Amino acid sequence: MDARKNPYAPGAGTLPPELAGRNEIIEKSSIALDRSRGGLAARGLLFVGLRGVGKTVLLTKVAQDAESDGFIVVSLEIPEGRSLPSLLIPALRTALLKLDRMAAKGDLAKRALRVLGGFLGAMKIKYEDVEFSLDLGKEPGIADSGDLDQDLSTLLLEVGNAAKEKKTAIVLVIDEIQYIQESQFAALIMALHKCTQRQMPVILIGAGLPQLIAQAGEAKSYAERLFEYPEIGPLSEIAAREAIEAPAKKLGVTFTPDALQHIISQTKGYPYFLQEWGKHSWQAALKTPISLEDAQFATQTAVAELDMSFFRVRFDRLTPSEKKYLKAMADLGAGSHRSGDISQLMGKEVQTVAPIRASLIKKGMIYSPSHGDNAFTVPLFDEFMKRVMPE
Repeated sequence: MDARKNPYAPGAGTLPPELAGRNEIIEKSSIALDRSRGGLAARGLLFVGLRGVGKTVLLTKVAQDAESDGFIVVSLEIPEGRSLPSLLIPALRTALLKLDRMAAKGDLAKRALRVLGGFLGAMKIKYEDVEFSLDLGKEPGIADSGDLDQDLSTLLLEVGNAAKEKKTAIVLVIDEIQYIQESQFAALIMALHKCTQRQMPVILIGAGLPQLIAQAGEAKSYAERLFEYPEIGPLSEIAAREAIEAPAKKLGVTFTPDALQHIISQTKGYPYFLQEWGKHSWQAALKTPISLEDAQFATQTAVAELDMSFFRVRFDRLTPSEKKYLKAMADLGAGSHRSGDISQLMGKEVQTVAPIRASLIKKGMIYSPSHGDNAFTVPLFDEFMKRVMPE
């Protein structure tokens, strides 16, 4: 098949040609945003799920739809080791400049920019990675104390006032929330709570790994009432079929039933892997329909490519002891496993390997679905560990 017309789009947060099986959560997000803009009670949404389930894709879709509908979107992706203020300040400045250029009368956006300037000055002293250098002015005594809890709440209230004046809402779209340091996450939750109490149009739509639910509760006990936590999982068989078939059908290409079943079986319905198998099946086929033999060949090439990129980039971040821990998990089979079983297979005491487990959770490689249990955050990573460490 012509590689130039290959419709499949595996990538980090790349919108697929067919966003199958996610209409309900997209509509739920849209309703929350409209309620926030209208001054009605609305809970933010935090999408939780494993790697490769399409959380970032959903955030991208929500952000694009929101911008098209006149919302002011503040998009952030949290890397490991960065402070929230260092990422939030430049993004909020851009948002406030957009607000200031909107046609409706009012100067609250300019005032909020000055408040952001005071916040910037205070945070520069407290966080070494705050490097923003533009002079935004100041509103003395407002959001410039250096206390993140107090200052971030004040800042977002000012931002909310400016958005309300322009009859819109601020949508914080934040990916990889699990990497926000706990005290900073607590300050963000508190600020959003203040905005909700005062019916300010500021709302968070975020995403993170499964441990995010526990992290939010540990940061602030009322977080469970402030947000909804939709679980984003693999697609149903019907939605998985649609994700594979629909893009090809638009180009006059079909799959045989056994080829389609093979792809769904191999990918287990995970959206990222469906795109990979779709891409490689297209490349393997010489004509339509794409056959079982094409799909089986695609499995070989897709797995080889994933081993060299998607899986390898995560494996290479691990220490030798962390690799041994994950290999023991893989050897125990699919699903979650007790810490005691893992340590026993490693020939060590539970207390001895506890720091390794904590490090792997911090790196986002594993999570605890229940107390004492451990599971991979990356689908199919157990199979990769067996391939890369056969002994």
